[in-house]
Amino acid sequence: MEEYAREPCPWRIIDDCGGAFTMGAIGGAVFQSVKGFRNAPSGINKRLLGSLMAIKQRSPIIAGNFALWGGMFSTIDCTLVHLRKKEDPWNSIISGAATGGILAARNGLPAMAGSAIIGGVLLALIEGVGIFITRISAEQFKPHSFAQDPNTLEQESHSQAL
Repeated sequence: MEEYAREPCPWRIIDDCGGAFTMGAIGGAVFQSVKGFRNAPSGINKRLLGSLMAIKQRSPIIAGNFALWGGMFSTIDCTLVHLRKKEDPWNSIISGAATGGILAARNGLPAMAGSAIIGGVLLALIEGVGIFITRISAEQFKPHSFAQDPNTLEQESHSQAL
């Protein structure tokens, strides 16, 4: 089974930035379509037109914000990989905290601290779930310990049947 290998660091930033832009564009289009539909005047044509206008106006902004977050996160992650000389979940957690703090810098020190804590906790949860799923899925590929003698296995199954 092949394992998914990530791009090397300079290209990883561009790849993550593009992926985040795509997620922001799709998610923003879905969210803005619902929001535009609900806020438009009554009548199905007006509501569909309101939905379309909301998508055209706000989705590119949301996609750009996602791309900015993804690019900054990936840049900090690659910097940490270079400085620490290893890839582990701590890089992602620190990157999430630093990205949250940097993006909130214009709002002052309390907002920076709050956003950094939220970013770090969010990434810690994501990394924790990833590790948990990896361990659970590894259990199903673990070899079972059978008795060396096939007769012993037959005797155990026969005794259980009785």
